[in-house]
Amino acid sequence: MLNHLIFFRLYHATMMILNAHRSDDRKPYLFRVEATRPLALLGSCPAYAPTPLRKLDGLAGSLGLAKLWVKDETKRMRLGSFKALGGAYAVAQMISDAAGGGDPMSPEAAALARDMTFITASAGNHGLSVAAGAKVFGAQAVIVLAETVPEGFADRIRGLGARVLRSEGNYEQSIVTAKAEAAANGWTHLADGSWEGYLDAPALVMEGYTVLAEECRAEFAASGEWPTHVFLQAGVGGLAGAVAAHIRAFWDEQPEIVIVEPDAAACLLRSAEAGKLTHADGPESNMGRLDCKDASLIAFEALRQDADVFFTVTDQEATAAASELSGAGIATTPSGGASVAAIRNLSPGPDARVMMIASEGPERT
Repeated sequence: MLNHLIFFRLYHATMMILNAHRSDDRKPYLFRVEATRPLALLGSCPAYAPTPLRKLDGLAGSLGLAKLWVKDETKRMRLGSFKALGGAYAVAQMISDAAGGGDPMSPEAAALARDMTFITASAGNHGLSVAAGAKVFGAQAVIVLAETVPEGFADRIRGLGARVLRSEGNYEQSIVTAKAEAAANGWTHLADGSWEGYLDAPALVMEGYTVLAEECRAEFAASGEWPTHVFLQAGVGGLAGAVAAHIRAFWDEQPEIVIVEPDAAACLLRSAEAGKLTHADGPESNMGRLDCKDASLIAFEALRQDADVFFTVTDQEATAAASELSGAGIATTPSGGASVAAIRNLSPGPDARVMMIASEGPERT
């Protein structure tokens, strides 16, 4: 099992010492880790409510844990994924910034939004969020989907008023298409991944994801009981990077943070091994929203100092994990249930109090 892992600090006995040591040489984040701005915007949104942090005692017993909390994102803001927090917030903030700040629903902002088109590549859920944000704030959206993305996602995106473009190849090829279309048409590129020279828009997406972490922090603070481990699945790493950074900055008790990827798309693990962004070769994974071969620069720079472990799971393990979660009352996909597989394989122990995220609801066909 250990060939799956990279440890950035020793466990248990030396954790406090190494946390203190690491705090002296930490690099600043490339995105805002506070949830203040997105929460202020969401406060006026009737679709917003904190998603449940479910305590699953039966599944905890099956996994050999003291406690298991699952942050249930399967119905988030009627879009069915944590992604609802990122793309839509980024659309709103970019419209607000273009209008000189303030209310993105103001007449001035609305006038500018009518002439703005946001384009992004997506494995499905990010595209839904960008399309929803564009619809709410009066802009246009174009979503580029790889041929591997189910048509059910395309139909849902069209239902939000966005235009769908299909690209050949995989997710990485759809990013190339989105960048080219943005440049050719003067559209605003709003990717959830980042690379050298392209940081501002994805930084806003990750800022939106910190809302999820703040919701969890508030519940744990109110109960006085904190997790010893947090498992975070990752595609390009936006969610994992945002939640991990918020944990390190704001949580009263610090857990071990485990990053979970498909073994067919372990771009963060490979980058951690190399000490720089590194492409991950591999076949197509059934963890569609995690099947990303190139990590986000912003996310990687955060996770290389915040994560304790990078761990991979197979398609078969993720499928079984999704079934376990569904049996416990949370219907999800292999992408949404991947952390259950990692928990089972790593076996944190009978005293472990573990939090994970069911990141999306079941696919619609």
